[in-house]
Amino acid sequence: MLILKNKKARFIAVFLIIAALALSACSSGSSDSKSDDKTIKVWTMSPALKDFAKKYTKESGVKVEVQSIPWDSAHDKLLTAVASGKGPDVLQIGNTWVSEFAEAGTFLDLSKYIDDYDNLNPDNFYDSAIETTKYDGKTIGIPWYVDTRALFYRTDILADVGYPKGPETWDDMIDASKKLAARGKDQYAIDLPATDPQFPFMLAWEFGWNYDIDKGVDNFKEQSFKDAIALHHLFYKEGYSQTGKGKEFFQSFSDGSKPMFISGPWDIKTINDRAPEIKGKWDVRLMPKQENNKSMMGGAHLAVFHNSKKVDQALDFINWMADPETQVDWYKTNSELPANKKAWDDPVLADDPKISTFGEQLESTQALPLIPEYERMGQDLIDTLEQINRGGVDIDSALKDYQSKEEKVLKD
Repeated sequence: MLILKNKKARFIAVFLIIAALALSACSSGSSDSKSDDKTIKVWTMSPALKDFAKKYTKESGVKVEVQSIPWDSAHDKLLTAVASGKGPDVLQIGNTWVSEFAEAGTFLDLSKYIDDYDNLNPDNFYDSAIETTKYDGKTIGIPWYVDTRALFYRTDILADVGYPKGPETWDDMIDASKKLAARGKDQYAIDLPATDPQFPFMLAWEFGWNYDIDKGVDNFKEQSFKDAIALHHLFYKEGYSQTGKGKEFFQSFSDGSKPMFISGPWDIKTINDRAPEIKGKWDVRLMPKQENNKSMMGGAHLAVFHNSKKVDQALDFINWMADPETQVDWYKTNSELPANKKAWDDPVLADDPKISTFGEQLESTQALPLIPEYERMGQDLIDTLEQINRGGVDIDSALKDYQSKEEKVLKD
């Protein structure tokens, strides 16, 4: 997947694509102005939407042409659509891509339309999800589904070291991890998400750190950020987490060699399907607490392409997708958690203790930095952690290098 690493590169790329398409581009709209008003085009990275949207067609009479795009090619396809002006009426956007594509003018500002649709009221959704729909004073989309991270743990094994309900704080986690790692060779405590750029930001939030756009690289000089990096390193330095890939996570969870891991709600099904032998011996709990137990707000939004000719129809479809009943139905179809808080009252969610734990964790979440440079910044941080945890580089030196690198990223 193409990742454009700075503002200048992004706009140069857009310009070059426009030049390449200039001879063939004959329309400035996402849909032919003469096309049937009873059809809208939707781009999504969720293949199940193609059949799911037929329910909307049955109710409304509006046909939904759904084009499914793999995540690894979606970035480039959206970029091409912006350049050519030929996109869908409705598009899915991951919340970490919002600032980059909003800056490029991809989305219609929905601010003036929201009051016309009952299900688009911001009060219906989690605050941190709504935060990721805002850019430069505009509303670029409506939350579709959400996800977050919580702690999976083996109840039987954690009970053996004094934590039958899992570690409540990071001090508890360190104490439990020390005991678990002492069980012998190739025995660890937790499989940390080593390649997830969101995880170190989550740790930093839990130490009271926040990214302030006005501070730029000075954000990474704060003691709370360093404390989070030091905690991350502790698990590798002390052998509580394995350096290197090791077994598949569900295997090490099943055999108990790594009786904890941090992940999203989709892995409830993974464990049920891939490790049925430990049924009744594991659970999910909220993230361990430092100053707080904030997790990340993930998920995706539905937006209207900036020059759609069918704004009313597009918004009616998004309004339907945001309805609590539709959100529950989508969860049943694709196991993606509702963004509409009212949907969580449904028994299929409320009566499932593991899923409802994720619902509780969603109340303590935070949006990732809403800046176009976030993805580059996050990947650079993963590289920095690799240098510290596997390369033996001193934390202070590694963070100084990271700060220098991000200063250039933010200036480009």
